[in-house]
Amino acid sequence: MRRHALTVLLALIAGFAGAALWSVTGLGDRQTRSYLVANPDILPEMASALQRQDAQRRLAGIEDQVTSAFPGAVLGNPQGTRTLVEFSDYACGYCKASLPHVKALVAADPDLKVVIREWPIFPGSEEAARMSLAAAKQGKFAAFHDAMYAHGPPSPDTVRRAAEVAGLDLAQAQATARSEEVTRELAQNMAWAEQLGFTGTPSWIAGGEIIQGAVGPDRLRGALNGTGGG
Repeated sequence: MRRHALTVLLALIAGFAGAALWSVTGLGDRQTRSYLVANPDILPEMASALQRQDAQRRLAGIEDQVTSAFPGAVLGNPQGTRTLVEFSDYACGYCKASLPHVKALVAADPDLKVVIREWPIFPGSEEAARMSLAAAKQGKFAAFHDAMYAHGPPSPDTVRRAAEVAGLDLAQAQATARSEEVTRELAQNMAWAEQLGFTGTPSWIAGGEIIQGAVGPDRLRGALNGTGGG
């Protein structure tokens, strides 16, 4: 019964893969169980370690690429040495809710580079993602990014209004939005999101951690600082 309870607890904390590891690798022997019952605070540490290992596995071979922005698609300091990656969609309410959190992190850390990976997974949002990348090519990504969230949800009308507010050369932007370069970027972002196990937006990479959801600035700051949720 105790072994079953600990297995369930580990499943809740670290996922069922972690619970399977517990069950089959000898971690569930009587001595180890007794130690963990006497020291339950170690279980969250074990879960964090498993999550970090899983993130490293999923990021292996692609971290340098996924943290390198599409030209201009950056918030904060483009030359910053601390990088936060956000997979986002302009039709996502949680992405919009996270915008002030990202701005707060940027305001507090002049060395922070925020790489935005456009991942249009909601109906009707691809045009906004394409125009956003076109704005990046004109050096006006941040202005379009803010305007799109302010004027959304995405539609041909709100995309055009956001482009006008951002001061884009509209004809040039429309041509860029239809370009093969932008199409490749969106396809690559989709492939990376799948490899990283993302199930929705916003999703993040911070300090070698993979994070999903509108988790708030403290969680993101903690990951960037290597202190978890602090």
